[in-house]
Amino acid sequence: MDCDVLVIGGGASGCMAAGFASENKNKVILAERNDKLGRKLMITGKGRCNVTNSCSLLNDLIENVPVNGRFLYSAFSRFMPFDTMDFFENLGVPLKIERGNRVFPESDRASDIVDALERFLKSSNIKTVKSRIIKLHCVNNHIEYAVDSNGNTIQASNYIIASGGKSYPGTGSTGDGYSLAKQCGHSIVPIKPSLVPLETEEEFVKKLQGLSLKNISVTVTDNDHYREIYSDFGEMLFTHFGISGPIILSASSHMRDMKPGKYSITIDLKPALSEEKLDARLLREFSENSNKSIANVLVKLLPHKIIPVMIQLSGISSDLKVNQITKEQRRELIYLFKNFTVTVKGFRPIEEAIITSGGVSVKEIDPKTMKSKLCDNLYFAGEVIDVDAYTGGFNLQIAFSTGVLAGKSIKKYTAEGECYD
Repeated sequence: MDCDVLVIGGGASGCMAAGFASENKNKVILAERNDKLGRKLMITGKGRCNVTNSCSLLNDLIENVPVNGRFLYSAFSRFMPFDTMDFFENLGVPLKIERGNRVFPESDRASDIVDALERFLKSSNIKTVKSRIIKLHCVNNHIEYAVDSNGNTIQASNYIIASGGKSYPGTGSTGDGYSLAKQCGHSIVPIKPSLVPLETEEEFVKKLQGLSLKNISVTVTDNDHYREIYSDFGEMLFTHFGISGPIILSASSHMRDMKPGKYSITIDLKPALSEEKLDARLLREFSENSNKSIANVLVKLLPHKIIPVMIQLSGISSDLKVNQITKEQRRELIYLFKNFTVTVKGFRPIEEAIITSGGVSVKEIDPKTMKSKLCDNLYFAGEVIDVDAYTGGFNLQIAFSTGVLAGKSIKKYTAEGECYD
């Protein structure tokens, strides 16, 4: 098979790259190892697909990309979140904006996004083949042809690696893109999980399994350097291994050189109340329920599941009447309300991460075109590049923007050397 552009990977970035490359009169082949396109898209946003984030300012978008955000300046400029929203709505997918400017299909079905991308590819006359590309034959900084796992070859004028990272390998993201990039001389920044749940050291966390905390704040401390590195407000979840949930996933992207005990996470269970106001609230509850045990009084302030743990950590006897609690014991309780702390043991496996941090070094990619600086007919798009963002639709926007830029950057010329675009 011969073509002008071979796109490797049929996820969000690959579909966009293929469709927009075809707009420049290129003959495009999209090679996807799975039977269906967009396998990872189908599970994003818990099956609802958080398409993008509706923030309207470029700098706001970049600030939500903690790893190499400035590299994406050109890509985001060419295709912003409002472009993504217009793109899918023009393909017949009504969208809605929820808390945190998160954008979802009105139907809450990720399949609507995948179906829209398939319609886009069909209307763009993209040839899609089921094929796992395992080799790029590169000679003198130029790819001559690609080879798939069955030994078939595809010769193209240009190649786009958009095969994702290594998270959720069941969707086809098994790290193939890193191997292909290395075959062409590229450096790979060591990969690690990002937007991933965290394992914790404390035994009491197991007693809290299944407990979801809303409207709380967390602060991440780097214990090696005695400094706070991240704080957030929102929702989290206790699990059998540790902690998860939106703000914990975002916190994980700030953790570097992970080792047991390096990071701790402090949870403020009542961020809307200062210590003084919380003390006044406790005194009022104690006064109104003076003959009740501390466990029975705390039900007005905390979820049932966390009360035994709070009492245990405070050192107060669970059957102690509140009229017997000393000022020092009350202050210890207030401290725990505002500083419920767990120690991070490590990341969960990369297979459980939403995205992969690390990948093809951005130093070796032209940010204005997504073209390789080392190989004259190679481009990159999506998660295979060393960029990653917070939760909230930002990572899919990276995929869409880099895919569009890579596709648009591949021009086709007439025999006379004139560009079709």
